[in-house]
Amino acid sequence: MASIFTSVPQAPPVAVFKLTADFRADPDTRKVNLGVGAYRTDDSQPWVLPVVKKVEQMIAKDSSLNHEYLPILGLPEFRSSASRIALGDDSPAFKENRVGGVQSLGGTGALRIGAEFLRRWYNGNNNTATPIYISSPSWENHNAVFSDAGFKDIRAYSYWDAAKRGLDLEGFLRDLENAPEFSIFVLHACAHNPTGTDPTPDEWKQIADVMKRRSLFPFFDSAYQGFASGSLDKDAWAVRFFVSQGFELFCAQSFSKNFGLYNERVGNLTVVGKDCDNVARVLSQMEKIVRTTWSNPPSQGARIVATTLNTPELFDEWRDNVKTMAERVLLMRAELKSRLEALKTPGTWNHIVNQIGMFSYTGLNPKQVEYLIKEKHIYLMASGRINMCGLTTKNLDYVAQSIYEAATKIQ
Repeated sequence: MASIFTSVPQAPPVAVFKLTADFRADPDTRKVNLGVGAYRTDDSQPWVLPVVKKVEQMIAKDSSLNHEYLPILGLPEFRSSASRIALGDDSPAFKENRVGGVQSLGGTGALRIGAEFLRRWYNGNNNTATPIYISSPSWENHNAVFSDAGFKDIRAYSYWDAAKRGLDLEGFLRDLENAPEFSIFVLHACAHNPTGTDPTPDEWKQIADVMKRRSLFPFFDSAYQGFASGSLDKDAWAVRFFVSQGFELFCAQSFSKNFGLYNERVGNLTVVGKDCDNVARVLSQMEKIVRTTWSNPPSQGARIVATTLNTPELFDEWRDNVKTMAERVLLMRAELKSRLEALKTPGTWNHIVNQIGMFSYTGLNPKQVEYLIKEKHIYLMASGRINMCGLTTKNLDYVAQSIYEAATKIQ
């Protein structure tokens, strides 16, 4: 008797995880993993933040804590502190009591809960035909999350200018102007993944002006606050500016990168509405969505974040830890650019230091990437995206020389 699952097709592997698996299976001692989506030290090791270790010990010794269910929307002190990090203590939205938060399973969970709500209730109900605009390129999961939530019209908006290796502002603004009113735009709050290219404050102002005039809805994805530039305020500038301009918006937050809590799945969906009543009704519907999705969120990661953000001395220590990570990434950018230029590598490489955050869109083409993987055992995404944390003082020379060879031999 045939299996009832006989007709199930084999799904393709998730590219970034397959890349890591291939890297691990490679016996070559020269191998370098520039594809991993996590922070690494100069010894190529994961880093547990010192402040996280400290708070974990505090939690373990706190006899008042138990393992009862959290509220459906999550740990209250986590939700409020996470939203305050995104919007700033002096945000007009807090003063007017029109902010809400939903604890989620990482940033992906925040995106999914927001997408489910928008599909059901945004500007009416059953909004499967509402256009969802996602940058070209973007993090691969963005398209999948909104598609799986039921949206049928997912479009790309211009973002990356390959020729100048920077932001295509003209194309971005043009696509905003041409989008149907009430379309939803997924925006990267900082450290755009995968390009590492962000609009300047002046460019963000132009983007916000068109979105406001065209009644477009901003859904920010904030996965790298503090981790990108080393400044929490600088990395949250775009979100805070949109709030100051009176936008209703969603902001999906992840604490995987800036707390190093990758496997704890700590996320928050910040909701900014017109008034308190609107936010309360939105949260009531999100509570129903969470109930049938994961019912209750886990507590450990949320407690670590909440304790840190709400304790002044721990908060200061965390900011120092985040700055340590950001400064290492900035150093690797500068060192790679310097070496590529010293080798007289074909092309221009200023974009490596002009970009920000964990990832860099190198401009290497698929054939050059294939050469690096097969001949040099340097693993990176086919798009040419690399994780700057994969670079170390020990492998920089080898990586730079290999990129030089790829750019010289293969056009």
